[in-house]
Amino acid sequence: MTIIEEAASVPSPRSGESDGTPLLEVRDLHVEFHTRDGVAKAVNGVNYSVDAGETLAVLGESGSGKSVTAQAVMGILDMPPGKIPQGEILYRGQDMLKMGYEERRKIRGQKIAMIFQDALSSLNPVLSVGYQLGEMYRVHQGLSKKAAKAKAIELMDRVKIPAARERVNDYPHQFSGGMRQRIMIAMALALEPDLIIADEPTTALDMTVQAQVMDLLAELQREYNMGLILITHDLGVVADVADKIAVMYAGRIVETAPVGELYKRPAHPYTRGLLDSIPRLDQKGQELYAIKGLPPNLLKIPSGCAFNPRCPKATDICRTDIPLLTPVTEQDGGELPGRGSACHFWKETIHG
Repeated sequence: MTIIEEAASVPSPRSGESDGTPLLEVRDLHVEFHTRDGVAKAVNGVNYSVDAGETLAVLGESGSGKSVTAQAVMGILDMPPGKIPQGEILYRGQDMLKMGYEERRKIRGQKIAMIFQDALSSLNPVLSVGYQLGEMYRVHQGLSKKAAKAKAIELMDRVKIPAARERVNDYPHQFSGGMRQRIMIAMALALEPDLIIADEPTTALDMTVQAQVMDLLAELQREYNMGLILITHDLGVVADVADKIAVMYAGRIVETAPVGELYKRPAHPYTRGLLDSIPRLDQKGQELYAIKGLPPNLLKIPSGCAFNPRCPKATDICRTDIPLLTPVTEQDGGELPGRGSACHFWKETIHG
């Protein structure tokens, strides 16, 4: 069974405990960077939400705005040159963009935590991993060094690092890439947050270790009923763990769908191109498909649909009118829950 066939058989999204208010909701978020060459519009009206126990995968090529959106949620954008001219980021219904620094700081790490993509550069090379893990407890909970170290060992055991008690005083360079990534996961879990944002958590790891890291994240998510935002460009990584997917291109979300539906019937040419780019076992010896051209310069995003210079379906309307994210339906008009596409020709794409 191929990745696409396997993902298409995934059941409907799990339902986390909820009172109707999303755990996190991003509304019409815009992020821009003011540079010498002009204003780079990195995020252009992003909307998505995540519930407790739910996994949202955000997909797209490098430069699509995935990580910038996450940094805006975490409140770690460099401002300046970054700026958030409009939008809302709601944690349990409260807009974090309107909070003061200290109020926002209490949410960051304790309620919303982030796993960064490069574990080696994210960990301090001159401090032991036990000290760095324990710092979460010393700073946020006022634990003593001894108690914080004991908690660090518990965390290392929890993320399945062998001989945690003996290795708690080791330094980052003494661990393999997969083990360092587990330490980053442990650090994010330290204060038992409601939501974890994982930014390319399997980058530079081999396939076996990737699977182990993703299985660990899924296991911990079920145990703590956390929300999870998984940022990646690799559709194969999310096939088994995501509930729903948002595909980004040039700072916009161009398609949303439950994971199985998106793999089975993409409703945007860009999504179809990403799926066609996945290597398949039944195409051994054939040339791999690649989307033509390059992602746009964010200083000069094309008019109309930003994907039009690379899209095989593009016509004049694609070069003049920006397509809005609209609900996707069956041919008979029947509703497809959770499905949306920002394409003038989504009907031909999904039903063609």
